[in-house]
Amino acid sequence: MKLIKQLFAVATVAFASASFAATAAPAPAGTEAPDVLVKRISQDVLDTAKADKEIQAGNQKRVMDLVETKILPYVDFQRMTSLAAGRYWREASPEQQKQLATEFRSLLIFTYSGALSQVKNETIEFKPLRADPSDTEVEVRSQVNVARGEPIPLNYRVAKSPTGWKIYDINVLGAWLVETYKGTFASEISKGGIDGLIKTLSEKNKKLASRPIKAAAAK
Repeated sequence: MKLIKQLFAVATVAFASASFAATAAPAPAGTEAPDVLVKRISQDVLDTAKADKEIQAGNQKRVMDLVETKILPYVDFQRMTSLAAGRYWREASPEQQKQLATEFRSLLIFTYSGALSQVKNETIEFKPLRADPSDTEVEVRSQVNVARGEPIPLNYRVAKSPTGWKIYDINVLGAWLVETYKGTFASEISKGGIDGLIKTLSEKNKKLASRPIKAAAAK
């Protein structure tokens, strides 16, 4: 489970350092192919994590600032949250939807940012994109090559938006991130409704916020 969390993290924060690449070679929004975008940014974030001694040391502020400021423009957290909430999303008020998306975003950031400090010698290899130029939703397939063991499948579901491609789900070893949380969300909602789920996520986030990055990653 810890390894899966780390791999989800690599995928999720693959978009975190987009601005580093954009500074060197800016591309108009929506013009870059989804697989090219994911490949460029994934490599960039791995290189950044490996080279930054503060990140390697688990500097909480350094890691959280990186994720908070760079990931948001490239991940559709609201869609991710709505899919995880399933039919209950439509029953939630706009304010509840906003709160739920905010708490879920924070949970993912807290849970997976710790993997940045644990990136060592992993590399990512991308598969040819199977999509038509007119497609607005595609799956970008890749694998993580580790020092020991077989390569680990790592795929992304990406949708085209007015501002470019955005990730809304991640698959590691056959498990989709959204599906992983769907059962937990349904269970919490059945016990305390949408507000109960929001409260549970909020309490979890407070606990994660009080722990060092590496400790949070181990949970």
